[in-house]
Amino acid sequence: MKRVLLVLITLALSVTFVVADTIHLRDGRVIRGTLLGFINGRFAVRVESPRTPGVPTGTEQGEIMLLRPAEIDRIEIDGRSLDDLRFETRNVEVTLASNWIDTGVDLRRNERVQVNASGLILAGRSRITPDGLRSADNTAPLPRAPEGMLIGAIGDEFDSPILQLGSTREFVADRDGRLYLTANRGAFNDTRGAFSVQIRRERDLAQLVDDDSPFSRRTQSGRARPRGRQGVETARDRGRRDVNLDIAGTSRGTDTSVDLREGDQVTITASGNVIAGRRIGQVGPEGGRATGFGAIIGTRPVPNTGPGALIGYIRMADGQPTQPFVVGKQLTFTATAAGRLILLINDDDYSDNGGSFKVTISFQ
Repeated sequence: MKRVLLVLITLALSVTFVVADTIHLRDGRVIRGTLLGFINGRFAVRVESPRTPGVPTGTEQGEIMLLRPAEIDRIEIDGRSLDDLRFETRNVEVTLASNWIDTGVDLRRNERVQVNASGLILAGRSRITPDGLRSADNTAPLPRAPEGMLIGAIGDEFDSPILQLGSTREFVADRDGRLYLTANRGAFNDTRGAFSVQIRRERDLAQLVDDDSPFSRRTQSGRARPRGRQGVETARDRGRRDVNLDIAGTSRGTDTSVDLREGDQVTITASGNVIAGRRIGQVGPEGGRATGFGAIIGTRPVPNTGPGALIGYIRMADGQPTQPFVVGKQLTFTATAAGRLILLINDDDYSDNGGSFKVTISFQ
């Protein structure tokens, strides 16, 4: 047993490692897949051929199996380096467009990341490399950094710090979130070409085998990160704009996709009816009359406003909400904090609600 474990650990640390591995078990079964590493006393294997005799029934391609060293007789390896085991690499083409480029890479705080970039973006007669030009662009996300330099940000929040990456950079993530990339330039309609960017990050094997981890499904698309001084197309950047959406009677919090800065002027108008439970029935945006136990102890987000009323709050960059406020049929206000505008129904029991309000948000 000790000899088998020693041999396997030696294999795991050797310079040559696996691309398509064959794991022979002591009971005669054979598993074909990719050996990811050794975690919590077990070998993690991503199954590539689920229909082979050694794989349990119901196992799907890409699923992770954990095997104890005592179960393994030998491992056949073929041509992968230690870095291929320890690090995950993704290649991304970064063009200049209205939105930042979603890399599809979700980072965790304190995770170490390496970025290497090459290629050219052509803007008029300028040939821009990932290190940018000698000039600056006061309309760019980073006005004092070189024009066209490759930059990045973790998350789509408007105040996420912007990273100067250039042609090569290693950094440690200061937060959890999706990595976005772009070139540090205000205008984008006159450009062509792209940077070729390689993103290299250390594998988190615990994350690979944790089905409950929100970061384990790395193929999910992130939200678009529009361009702007701080990486987000805010109300001031766009000028006046209207957003139309429906707020369901069951809404505990609908993301309007509207990012506000402190001081932005906003007008919200609402029409239609929702069902605020069987007892209250149909109400408009102003809500109905509170009755019963909830009226006594004030369990709704805005206790002194009727059930079913349209209300809102601003979700700030740290995830904390401002105090909820009443919207009703119409509200014009000045944003007292920067963040995402959230609208919802003022109620303490949404299980028997229905209907929806039609809402228009106007801001500048």
